[in-house]
Amino acid sequence: MLFSYVYVPHQMEKIQEYLDFIFLEVWSQAPNAGGFDLSLFDNNADLKNLMERFYWSDTQGGDFFYGHVERIYNLFSQLSVQQINDIQACYRANNTIEQVCRNQAALEITRYADIEAGFPNLLEQISSFYKGLYSKKILNNAAFKESVGDIEQHYESFMTHNTVGKCPFCGITDFLGVYHTKREAYDHYLPKALYPFNSLNFKNLVPTCHYCNSSYKTTRDPAYTPKDPAGEIHRRKAFFPYSPNRHDIEVSIELSATHVDNISTNDIQLTFGPDNISEEIETWKDVYGIEERYKAKCCSETDGKAWINRVLDERRNYGLSIEGMLQAEINTAKNQPYSDSNFLKKAFLYGCNEAGLFDGDSHNTE
Repeated sequence: MLFSYVYVPHQMEKIQEYLDFIFLEVWSQAPNAGGFDLSLFDNNADLKNLMERFYWSDTQGGDFFYGHVERIYNLFSQLSVQQINDIQACYRANNTIEQVCRNQAALEITRYADIEAGFPNLLEQISSFYKGLYSKKILNNAAFKESVGDIEQHYESFMTHNTVGKCPFCGITDFLGVYHTKREAYDHYLPKALYPFNSLNFKNLVPTCHYCNSSYKTTRDPAYTPKDPAGEIHRRKAFFPYSPNRHDIEVSIELSATHVDNISTNDIQLTFGPDNISEEIETWKDVYGIEERYKAKCCSETDGKAWINRVLDERRNYGLSIEGMLQAEINTAKNQPYSDSNFLKKAFLYGCNEAGLFDGDSHNTE
């Protein structure tokens, strides 16, 4: 991840407060609380009001939410004290997104496969509820929006504080922002297809460009490596999208091509740093297909080859030195690293220069 988001507090965080209350104060008390009724929500007036509206409404979203809360409550009523404690630990761990990204040793996160193994009777309803929470039937429900806010307004507020204008996961795709009437999709950083309990946790919801979200990441898991030859997966570190700590990723390119006109992806060797975040960088590269995408951009007629031609044209037409132009690219990349993919353009042009592609007969001068 090239840069972190600024986390923007918003009214919609209230839904996570509701979900915490439902899990910890309603479901977890089910074995000793008797039958399900609205008095269980007396200690959270706003949530009780929402549940009452859902109970009396005939909306799809209201029926979905209220019905699942009641059914899961009845399933929890059959659990032992130890089972309640165990599943509470799962819930809390899955909602500490920053600690998950750090791969803290004592933190055991839970995937649906673990629910199936440890709590098979809960799997169907837990899966249906948490996967269905992030849906139009819930987010566009009038009672829901009146209680916790509108995700379109959340995005507008978010983008007023995150103004780079590029996707932070790739740095090369323009973002829809405050000047657009449409928005980017929110990606579940820990995929909701794999992880229960955090599908409306806004620390796990990150606006992401279409290519990063739908073409490359899909359901890839930042918290686990892909399966190794033995079929095993292993925990790994990942960038936390809302980290307050700045990390400056260094990109360098080495080229083995001998002529600017026939550079291919096989000629490009990418190196990333710094070393102290190497594990996070490897995860980022794997999840978002970074090497493939950066190599393709460097070989594109409208990007990498156009960058080269600009250097050649300006040297030919204005007598500018290669060294002077490369220094100008450094200065521009420092000030505006994501405009025109300057962070990548700088590395690519330096790679071209080191490979001697601006010298002698390695290019056309006609």
